[in-house]
Amino acid sequence: MTPPAPIHVLLVDDDPLVRAGLRLMFGGAPDLEVVAEAADGAEVRDLVARHSPQVVLMDIRMPRVDGLAATEELRGLPRPPEVIVLTTFDTDRNVLRALRAGAAGFVLKDTPPQQIVEAIRRVAAGDPVLSPAVTRRLMARVAADGEAQGSRAARARERLALLGERELEVARAVGQGRTNAEIAAERYMSVPTVKAHVSRILTKLDLNNRVQIALLVHDAEGGGYA
Repeated sequence: MTPPAPIHVLLVDDDPLVRAGLRLMFGGAPDLEVVAEAADGAEVRDLVARHSPQVVLMDIRMPRVDGLAATEELRGLPRPPEVIVLTTFDTDRNVLRALRAGAAGFVLKDTPPQQIVEAIRRVAAGDPVLSPAVTRRLMARVAADGEAQGSRAARARERLALLGERELEVARAVGQGRTNAEIAAERYMSVPTVKAHVSRILTKLDLNNRVQIALLVHDAEGGGYA
């Protein structure tokens, strides 16, 4: 049998040593292929158009165009690649804005190599890179920053009101960091049914991925949504 085509990855980081280390790391994963590198967010759109990567591993802090602006620009494309934010979470508050912009998740720069490889595989398969533990930590940052208050919470509640009862249950479970299998077991659904609900939620609310569902749920709950 012919092996499946490798996952094409674009590396975006202004530190050439970081890029070299990542490229070396991915050399040991036959299902990943680094198709291009960028040192600044200003280069990303042209490289995506030229090489069509499925996943972009994106640094946040770069000298001219940062990873946040580059992510927002990519998510506006008709068929955008998935974006994984590469960051130092504890010191970079912009990670939340990147996730709101449509990034599929994030990995820390000191993450073990195999976990970064697995994160790329998961995102390419359509799964976000946010474990339940990371989700709780992320939402604690939302609350600490006060971003889920006032008008943001009101808008989030209005959008969630568009969902049916079962869709809302699934959205809340996504907000708790549950996987499709966990939601299926807890809600007595099949996994395909959960996937169908998630797909409808994304369409109804005009969201890019499960991460944005989770952020919207927590915005609403931060304003007293129940």
